[in-house]
Amino acid sequence: MKAIQIFDPALCCSTGVCGVEVDQTLVQLSADVDWARQKGARIERFNLAQQPMDFAGNAVVRGYLERSGPEALPLVLLDGEVALAGRYPTRAELSRWLGISVLPVQPASGGCCSGSTCC
Repeated sequence: MKAIQIFDPALCCSTGVCGVEVDQTLVQLSADVDWARQKGARIERFNLAQQPMDFAGNAVVRGYLERSGPEALPLVLLDGEVALAGRYPTRAELSRWLGISVLPVQPASGGCCSGSTCC
C-alpha cells in the first residue's frame, strides 16, 4: 500500500481538540486518518512546531517551504511526491490514493419511519 505523509503547520496538537477553538477540519482529518489506518494505510503526520527536523530533513518539504513558506502548509506527500498542498485531503481523496473503497452509508431499513407512515 502507498505511504502518505502529512506535514502540518505549527499546531498545539494534531487533533484540533485543544485550546478554546476546535478546528473542525483537523477533527475530520483525524477521523479520516484513523479510518484509513484501520483499513491498513500507512499515514504519518508531522507537526512543524514539534518535529521541525522532519521538515528540514525531507528535500521535497524543505524546497516547498523555501518557495512557499510555512503559511502554505499543510503539504501531503504520496510515496514521497507532492499530492496536495494548502489543504488537507478528504476521505474520498485518501481512499482514491490508497485504493480503499468507500462504501456509501445506507439508510437503515425498517424502524419507525419505514413504509407509508412516519412516527
